[in-house]
Amino acid sequence: MNKPAEEEYAPFYGTYMRMVGEGPVLDILEDLAENTYALFSKLSDEQANYAYAEGKWTIKEVLGHMIDAERTFAYRILAFSRGQPELPGFDENIYVENATFKSRSIGNLAEEFKTVREANLYLLHSLSPEQFAATGIASGNKISVLALVYIMAGHEMHHVKIINEKYLV
Repeated sequence: MNKPAEEEYAPFYGTYMRMVGEGPVLDILEDLAENTYALFSKLSDEQANYAYAEGKWTIKEVLGHMIDAERTFAYRILAFSRGQPELPGFDENIYVENATFKSRSIGNLAEEFKTVREANLYLLHSLSPEQFAATGIASGNKISVLALVYIMAGHEMHHVKIINEKYLV
């Protein structure tokens, strides 16, 4: 699968697209899952309760957001690949605000991330070329299933980069 064309996603997803290298995107997602799980599972809860600035999410909240976003991208992939034409957006700040990430252990969150990715990989491996080419409207913008797969990878890379640069210094 080649990277999606710029017309297949809204411009604000360009950052995520540029983060994803060449190679089979499903292999990239599998490698990312292992590396991301390893990164978060080695942290203590004390480390994971850290936020680098006032008003910023803690590491636990970042990982929780990554899990929520992964599920949202997967639902969009499922819906659009099955013919659903349009889905609403989601406000990640409201999701984090109303979640219980801070009260959970980082190990538990890391396991959840790993499990969600594993389930999503089953879905992605089951899609036909026609389903990867399917499109829908999410958050008011046209997007392809293939673009959502790349966004899933790029979103993870983006947040892992922030964790490494701003939280674990």
